[in-house]
Amino acid sequence: MPALVLLGAQWGDEGKGKATDLLGGSVDYVVRYQGGNNAGHTVVVGDQKYALHLLPSGILSPGCTPVIGNGVVVDPAVLLSELSGLAERGVDTSKLLISGNAHLITPYHTTLDKVSERFLGKRKIGTTGRGIGPAYADKINRVGIRVQDLFDESILRQKVEAALDYKNQVLAKLYNRRAIAADQVVEELLGYADRLEGYVADTTLLLNNAIDEGRVVLFEGGQGTLLDVDHGTYPFVTSSNPTAGGACTGTGVGPTKISRVIGILKAYTTRVGAGPFPTELLDEDGEKLRTIGGERGVTTGRDRRCGWFDAVIARYATRVNGLTDFFLTKLDVLTGWERIPVCVAYEIDGKRVEELPYSQTDFHHAKPVYETLPGWSEDITQAKTFDELPKNAQKYVQALEEMSGAPISAIGVGPGRDETIQINSFL
Repeated sequence: MPALVLLGAQWGDEGKGKATDLLGGSVDYVVRYQGGNNAGHTVVVGDQKYALHLLPSGILSPGCTPVIGNGVVVDPAVLLSELSGLAERGVDTSKLLISGNAHLITPYHTTLDKVSERFLGKRKIGTTGRGIGPAYADKINRVGIRVQDLFDESILRQKVEAALDYKNQVLAKLYNRRAIAADQVVEELLGYADRLEGYVADTTLLLNNAIDEGRVVLFEGGQGTLLDVDHGTYPFVTSSNPTAGGACTGTGVGPTKISRVIGILKAYTTRVGAGPFPTELLDEDGEKLRTIGGERGVTTGRDRRCGWFDAVIARYATRVNGLTDFFLTKLDVLTGWERIPVCVAYEIDGKRVEELPYSQTDFHHAKPVYETLPGWSEDITQAKTFDELPKNAQKYVQALEEMSGAPISAIGVGPGRDETIQINSFL
């Protein structure tokens, strides 16, 4: 039985929650492997809409065990609030498992994130201000606080005091802010220990055993390929690895156990925050995509920047992730356009470029080269098979598949759980 990686193939917000939910009934474990509560997934079940920020989407599937892997950074207050909100709506959250090796986001991480972003002014990255970057920085600097530290007050206090010895100097002398009291941070973190202890497990052992026993494990990435700290549009990226390799380091499951890698693509392109975006539309078409597509960040509440589909980015995502399949979402949003442009290459300094440039300078200057495809006006939200789509919608999907380098195995034709056309099985 397979172990699957499901990830964003653009700048995030592609509809990963819908894809995960589609597989939920067949999957035994759904695992978040990176990021924190800077990622958001919207899942529609019947007439109910769920906005998930830190929890794996599989928590909405009764037979599935949701797991937060070691590569995630966890804000305990946000996690407990999200669990309480779901419980109030009748969702069973008792199966959740959290890696004891996952790092914690502390109050000083969120403080530093916000003041440093303001300090950058026009050079700001566009972070969510939720402490994600500072928490990952502490992890790499080996001064982070892990989930398991909550259960040893002596170790927790030593680590918090050591971290604040330096950070309080930065807050006071660089940002003119008051120092943060170590006792206050320790007391707050210890207050989460009893409520979280029952969820904590050796998730690496559990997941490897599950795969060896033939269980189906789905690794769910947050954000998207172009926000990967190594392979994205640096420095306008997140602080972790949403690409397929991050599933291995973020869970402790080796790459030889991964059988499928599924990339989620919107039928157009969006991104939140600063950074280059070759196909961005600052006209009526961009506003129309934003309005029809409901393009507002689940976590940030910010309007998403919108543009036409970018096949150069899709090919890049196929390459760096080793994608075996695509799930194309929000095809229905394009209904009503007479002609639909698709970016097939870039023009940089007068030259046509077919692949994503490695140079930050070149990418900032990339101009999209478009091919225009015929649109359709028919409602596609009731389509259950590929053949039921209008001919021009079929041609659009086939063109995107050919340009992107991997088969499109499922198509989202509406926001609902059942508004999906399955062409090839992911299992």
